[in-house]
Amino acid sequence: MIARLIFIFILFLFGQFAFGQKKADRARKKAVNFYNMGLDKAQNGDYADAINWVNRAIKEDNSYVEAWLTKAGIFGEMKVYDSCVVAYERAFALDYELSKDYKLPYAINLAGLGQFEKALKAVNEFLEITELNEPSRRAGEYRKRAFEFAVQYENEHQTKQYIFAPQNVGDSINSADLEYYPSVTIDGKTLVFTRRVNGRNEDFFVSENRDGSWSKARGIDGDINSNFNEGAQNISQDGQWLVFTGCNFPEGLGSCDLFFSHKTKKGWSVPENMGERINTEFWESSPSLSPDKRELYFSSDRPGGYGGKDIYVSRHMPDGRWSKPENLGPKINTAGDESCPFIHADNQTMYFTSNGLMGYGGDDLFLARKKSDGSWDYVENLGYPINTIENEGSLIVAADGITAYYASDRNDTRGGLDIYTFELRKDIRPSRTLWVQGRVFDSQTGNGLPSAVELIDLQTDQTIVKVQTDEVGEYLITLPLGKDYAFNVNRKGYLFYSKNFPFSQKVPDSTYTIDIGLHPLAVNASVILNNIFFDVSSYELKPESIVELNRLVDLLRENPGLTILISGHTDNTGSASENILLSNNRAKAVVDYLIENGIASTRLQYKGFGAAKPVRDNNTSEGRAANRRTELTVISNK
Repeated sequence: MIARLIFIFILFLFGQFAFGQKKADRARKKAVNFYNMGLDKAQNGDYADAINWVNRAIKEDNSYVEAWLTKAGIFGEMKVYDSCVVAYERAFALDYELSKDYKLPYAINLAGLGQFEKALKAVNEFLEITELNEPSRRAGEYRKRAFEFAVQYENEHQTKQYIFAPQNVGDSINSADLEYYPSVTIDGKTLVFTRRVNGRNEDFFVSENRDGSWSKARGIDGDINSNFNEGAQNISQDGQWLVFTGCNFPEGLGSCDLFFSHKTKKGWSVPENMGERINTEFWESSPSLSPDKRELYFSSDRPGGYGGKDIYVSRHMPDGRWSKPENLGPKINTAGDESCPFIHADNQTMYFTSNGLMGYGGDDLFLARKKSDGSWDYVENLGYPINTIENEGSLIVAADGITAYYASDRNDTRGGLDIYTFELRKDIRPSRTLWVQGRVFDSQTGNGLPSAVELIDLQTDQTIVKVQTDEVGEYLITLPLGKDYAFNVNRKGYLFYSKNFPFSQKVPDSTYTIDIGLHPLAVNASVILNNIFFDVSSYELKPESIVELNRLVDLLRENPGLTILISGHTDNTGSASENILLSNNRAKAVVDYLIENGIASTRLQYKGFGAAKPVRDNNTSEGRAANRRTELTVISNK
């Protein structure tokens, strides 16, 4: 459809040239000569010089209708919408009957200015012309649907109140070369992008933001950049993985494949083809990693989809391999092309491009939101002026949910495409998030430990996030707001780590660093069971404790030779005898739960110490809270 419309548009442009030549005898000979010079320049693509010649023709004969129409057509090709509209309106005023056939390109250029109601009126007038041929009518009806959509969207979303003011990110990143496909880490401190060096070779560049400004971009460290083209890329939110598109690589399986690299102390590793589960003999491109690195979204034109290019997702499995990609289905994919997916740090909002969904014409930007069951809820156009009558490219949104980045060739470009940033309209922003990052390590050696990290909703006992740390034990987790979590870390041969985090009261868009030392399962090793709860002066286990208790059951089942002591502790409030009794009963309640769930009593001991073993000062409320605790200590591990 788009290609056909472009053809129709060119037909209008050059049709007006021919028309002008046939009617040139209406103008004085000098004006005709200038006009013909302008036609020659325009047909050779020299639009700026063509405008100069046509203007000279109009100066000689201001009523030269064909010259005004040609001037409008050239400005339309140059996408100078305001000058194009002025020229068309002058031609309509001079001779409406002669000019009315140009109501369609006039309407398109009005839409380029965002004047959709006027554009709709103009295209309706175009469609009233009785002698229209079928291609022209289809082109007009297509534009009419787009303009009707634009008017309705504007009325429903009040987009006129939104100030769209993209800012060039500056000379540290943009250059005389083309810059595009930006990608940023969750902390907003690292920006990776693609640069077409000398107009030929695509390489990756990186810039750091340490003091509020971007450093001078440099070629990315390591072994990624080559003599081949490294295209669309995505850096993982923790900055440790890079997935990108490589076209016509010697080890490629198709025209364009997805490749993977990880960050090392010496820079980025040699890229690896992601293999036959991800790549095919067809086209794979525009990858995006979920914030927990468990899902990879990308676009492909492989057979079996809904149209040309569709968006797929593959999941990172426990064995380190990627699953067979799944098509995201008909709510996302259409008979047209869907591409450039970007999954936000909230792991719920995806932005992408489509020319098959209803929009303003060509490729528009859309968002889709994921429901709690993993399905996609609905798709929404981002609206004008983010979307225009032109083709839009990739868009990413920083973790704050407000700051967007994209590539454009606006009037302050340093050279062709540059990277710009702008504030996203409120109703199309992703969910606000907070995130936790850190490192899991052996408490004795300090060495990093690949481990399983879980965050569980204490109210529902539902696992919200489960991730595997990388090879040096580092992890990053993004979280929805408004929940309290049990934070558990497990690794075979170690005591598990557990802690309660009341994130429901935390400020969104904040980073929390939690480094976790795991204790080997050795005699006298101990851990505080932070997610076992009792009411004041009570030894009845609260429902929120079940998550932690079940993890303890799993630990004992996985290590059948393990014998443990459960000890209870209180603060110094109340009498010593009451505290001893209360702490002893609390420890016994834990042991009773373990026995009820199949753990032999011979492997379990319990004891209450009251306030005899404080870990903090009892003179503060925070200290007393820390002293009220349940601990696990290893007695033996045969």
